[in-house]
Amino acid sequence: MSIWWSLHLRREAASVPLARRLLIGTMETAGVDPEISYDLSVALTEACANAVEHGGGTAYGGSSEAYRVTAYLDGEKCRIEVTDSGPGFPRPQEIRPARPDAEHGRGLCLIRELADHVHIGAKPGRGGTVVSFDKILKWTKDPSLLTAS
Repeated sequence: MSIWWSLHLRREAASVPLARRLLIGTMETAGVDPEISYDLSVALTEACANAVEHGGGTAYGGSSEAYRVTAYLDGEKCRIEVTDSGPGFPRPQEIRPARPDAEHGRGLCLIRELADHVHIGAKPGRGGTVVSFDKILKWTKDPSLLTAS
């Protein structure tokens, strides 16, 4: 089974739960194990929150009030990409864990803990950041997508 979707969202806090709910609904319908769905939804929430907070900018003369979320469920893996048009992000080796008492700065570390593979890089050609992560899926015994009539 292969499912994918892509959202173009405004950089506002209300967009984050929308993306999260769509991901959870997609995975529930496909029959993905709820623990895996939860892990990926938390990682997606963190990536979207970063795009909302840091993803704007004046790259190439304009400002971006949007970001994009794309999810691919393909075979045994789910891949999620969150792309913004902000000023970009330092090289991955410069990402340092936040202090335990810090109120901000834990999102990327949390994404790394919840996903199997994470890549953070510059958006090709136009500035901005792409946070992509994937996780091997586990399945429930009775996926509703396969049993619906």
